[in-house]
Amino acid sequence: MSERSEQPGRESPSVRGVYGISVAAELSGFGVAALRLYEDYGLITPGRTGGGTRRYSDYDLARLKRIAELIDAGVNLVGIGRVLDLETRTGELERDNRRLEADNAQLRADQGPAATSAEDDPSAEDDPAGETAPEPGTTRTGRRRSPTSRGRARVGDGPARESAGGDHP
Repeated sequence: MSERSEQPGRESPSVRGVYGISVAAELSGFGVAALRLYEDYGLITPGRTGGGTRRYSDYDLARLKRIAELIDAGVNLVGIGRVLDLETRTGELERDNRRLEADNAQLRADQGPAATSAEDDPSAEDDPAGETAPEPGTTRTGRRRSPTSRGRARVGDGPARESAGGDHP
């Protein structure tokens, strides 16, 4: 029986910190000081032992590989942090979207064919009460919008400027 199956509460080896800083430096191609700097910038967050020693995981090493790619592309450390955060957030949103799509598919399957035929009707999507949406450039009552109703102020609508003294025109 494997160690992982004997201890189900343990983290998977890919996210558990197993490499010391010198081994991680050698595997990643970065120096020890660079790894500490990347940690200071929040680009990586190695695990810590009870004594405070850094332990790098396979996930950390993959992240260091991505950092190296971004450095080669000319991105600075602050930019790399932003890119990595956005990539993480995008991955989370994609997972959420897949889950929601699966939930929707399940709900549609549970509701039967009558519900799906109503969803296929494009006019039902616009307004649940069966009313159609107003044409672009009109209000709900069908009247044309005035040019200033879109929230844009005209040039002369601002406050009048007064001269503070007689020196400036």
